[in-house]
Amino acid sequence: MYARSSTIAAQPSSIDGGIAYLRNDIMRNLPEVEGWVGLSLMVDRATGRCIATTAWESEEMMQASRPRVQMWRDGLAQALNGPVDKVEEWEVAVMHRDHLAGANACTRCTWVQVDPSAVDGAIETFKAQLLPEFEKLDGFRSASLFVDRATGRGVGSTVWASREELDSSREHADRIRAMATRVTGARIVDVAEFRLGFAHLRVPEMV
Repeated sequence: MYARSSTIAAQPSSIDGGIAYLRNDIMRNLPEVEGWVGLSLMVDRATGRCIATTAWESEEMMQASRPRVQMWRDGLAQALNGPVDKVEEWEVAVMHRDHLAGANACTRCTWVQVDPSAVDGAIETFKAQLLPEFEKLDGFRSASLFVDRATGRGVGSTVWASREELDSSREHADRIRAMATRVTGARIVDVAEFRLGFAHLRVPEMV
C-alpha cells in the first residue's frame, strides 16, 4: 500500500468549505480511479494547516493517478483558499485500527528522519513497542506509519476518540516518542495535532 499526502495552508474560515468540496466533489469521483483505497483530511482550525491523504493499492497505481489527483488537489486548495505547501509520497508500512475513529476524532502526527538503512528497524520498533503502549491508553483508535525508504523520512500518526483524549494522551505519547528515538536513532522533525475532518479508508490491517 502507498499514500500521497498534500499539505495546504488554508484560510481557517475556509476549512468547512474545503471539507464540503472534498465530500461532494472529490469523493464522488475518486472511486472511479483504479487502485484508490482511501482518503482523509486532517485540519488545524487555529493555523489553517490541512493535510489531505489518498491511499493506493500499489506504487504504480499511485503514480498513474497523479494527473487526476493534481486536478482535485488544485480544486481543494482553491476551496480552502490557500496554497499547496508540499506533496509527499509514502509507503504504508503500518496500519492498525483498534476502534472506529468516530465523529469527534483527533490525530497526532510525528515526522521523523532516520538513516535509510534503519527504516526496517524503525518499522519493527513501531509495531512491537509503540503500538502496545498506545493500545493501553483511553481513547486510542488507530495508528499508522508511512515511510520513504530512499530518504529515511517517516510520519507516524495516532487517532484518538476526542480532543479530550488526545490531550490526556500527550504526556504518555511524549515518553513513548522519546523511547522510540533512543532505540531507532530517529530525529524528530515535527509534531502536530489535528482534527480529523474527513476519513474514508479501506486500507487493510497491516501490522
